[in-house]
Amino acid sequence: MTRYFLSDYLKDTFGTKVYKLSLQSGCTCPNRDGTLGFGGCSFCSEGGSGDFASPLLPVRDQIEAAKKLVDAKFPRRISESDRKYIAYFQSFTNTYGDTEKLCALYEEALSFPEIAALSVATRPDCLSDEVLFRLSEMNRTKPVWIELGLQTSDDKTAERINRCYKTEVFGECWKRLKSAGLEGIVHIILGLPGESEAEMLETAGYLARLDPPPDGIKISNLQILKGTKLGEEYLKKPFNLLSLDEYAELVCKCLDILPETTVIHRITGDPPKKILIAPAWCADKKTVINTLNKKLNRFS
Repeated sequence: MTRYFLSDYLKDTFGTKVYKLSLQSGCTCPNRDGTLGFGGCSFCSEGGSGDFASPLLPVRDQIEAAKKLVDAKFPRRISESDRKYIAYFQSFTNTYGDTEKLCALYEEALSFPEIAALSVATRPDCLSDEVLFRLSEMNRTKPVWIELGLQTSDDKTAERINRCYKTEVFGECWKRLKSAGLEGIVHIILGLPGESEAEMLETAGYLARLDPPPDGIKISNLQILKGTKLGEEYLKKPFNLLSLDEYAELVCKCLDILPETTVIHRITGDPPKKILIAPAWCADKKTVINTLNKKLNRFS
């Protein structure tokens, strides 16, 4: 089986290399502010999984600041005027707030000629029909992606990590999202506390059975970070975490299950080293990438 990775998908879709700009909308999360719970998902950092996002500034300023962080990655042959980016609103739950204000923010981001697409990270219980309609209208002009944090399809694990919604909520949201004509990218985490290999692979199986299946997938290992509930638990009583080899093999098994049409957006996380507690191998990005690439040779 061959796999379609994001870099190739972006080149095929936009005709050039494209980089994401990590931005903020100023939203919080319903299981942080007391609506559903407090503290957020137990693995989630104080930055709401957007630790590399630009500071909360006007959209134009955020875009300019984020561009400075990625522009050195572009090949020299691509001039500054020809560079393309994806406006990625990453931190917290980016459809949890005033719809008019948020949509105005996203429309402004899409108005910049260098922005080729919009990607909005959110929760499936925070996507109203009104928001989906507005985002589908924007999708008529430039592509709009919705990134949903599923993490696991197992409701027992979901409760363990304080996800604060049932998997059936995700399934219902998925139907509405696809009916609105939007691309959906799903985030999953391998190695969550107490999950067996079979349960982890069942999450991939659950996604493969969706109709239609995910347009994109982001896979990460569990990372124990300072300032999180899991971080506090781990420091008091360490629990088993996946080794790099175990993780790499599980990634391949997940990709064996997912359909070829699902674009592979990410197969490893990139935690800030200053807040990483464990596993230590996450901090050595070069070794992680090399290990994963060796395992992924089966898909070439």
